[in-house]
Amino acid sequence: MTKVAIVILNWNGKTLLEKFLPVVIENSGVEDTEIIVADNGSEDESVAFVKDKFPEVSIIELGKNYGFAGGYNRALQQVEAEYYVLLNSDVEVTPAWLNPLTDFMDKHPKVGACMPKIKSYKEKKKFEYAGAAGGFIDKYGYPFCRGRIFNAIEEDRGQYDIPMRVFWASGACMMVRANAYHGQRGLDPDFFAHMEEIDLCWRLQRAGYEVYAIPASVVFHVGGASLNEADPRKTYLNFRNDLFLLFKNLPQKRLWKVLLIRLILDGVAALKFLAGLQFRHHLAIWKAHFYFWGHRRMLREKRKLLAGLSDDPVYGVYRKNIVYRYYIKGIRAFSGLQEKDFI
Repeated sequence: MTKVAIVILNWNGKTLLEKFLPVVIENSGVEDTEIIVADNGSEDESVAFVKDKFPEVSIIELGKNYGFAGGYNRALQQVEAEYYVLLNSDVEVTPAWLNPLTDFMDKHPKVGACMPKIKSYKEKKKFEYAGAAGGFIDKYGYPFCRGRIFNAIEEDRGQYDIPMRVFWASGACMMVRANAYHGQRGLDPDFFAHMEEIDLCWRLQRAGYEVYAIPASVVFHVGGASLNEADPRKTYLNFRNDLFLLFKNLPQKRLWKVLLIRLILDGVAALKFLAGLQFRHHLAIWKAHFYFWGHRRMLREKRKLLAGLSDDPVYGVYRKNIVYRYYIKGIRAFSGLQEKDFI
């Protein structure tokens, strides 16, 4: 069995593979490592390109676009390894990036998943939106990171260079223990894209695992390769999937109170889009809520599947409202939050 399988999920990403796959091959020289491209039914020449230029890279052809979650689940069913690395095709890895992650997992068997420090490919001194130096979540389900709160992205000055237990690791570059991944049925395909890694990390913690950010490992992420911030479908998926996340994982005694507050807060966000004449984003939020409330039966079945997991508080939840801290208190950096306010 392979020690580490680096699995790059690809969909019409020939240009990205041309640019970043050679760097992955060059910089991933850990013994017993396999590099795999899992193709989500691309219509460009991605598969032919990899076969021709990089015969040492394995190919898994999935035949159609199953999204991030479904694509990885189907691909990883065909991969035998101790650790999986879920790696976006638009990530530039650095020399020896894999070693700190593998070493940490080897030494800490309770850790189910970990991530490197993720910096911006376009602005190398700054963190990148999708994960930065480790992810957290507030009590109402709003995710944020060491190095990024909403759209306020910090410059990396070494302020988060200590390994730290976190709530979630970024799906842009995540190492996960294979038996833990399959033990939790992998990523939830109903998310399709966005926030499914947060759901997985929440389930891993409920199952007794820990999640860490390991800043000794550094990668650079382009971001927005599939859906950019201007696309209302991204807004839709983020709001819908956040509601999915809460309904699946919150204890029953807190669930309905949190959902009611989210309805109010999301309504405020919708009005903000409306005031900015961003009508499609405004509608995307309401579509997300209509879809969520119309699919509660499906979500109840998901809750039943997780009934054996702990409902105890999990590490990395911010007990306050990050929306209030950001927009009213003006806190723009993770270091501005108090440690005592985290579980």
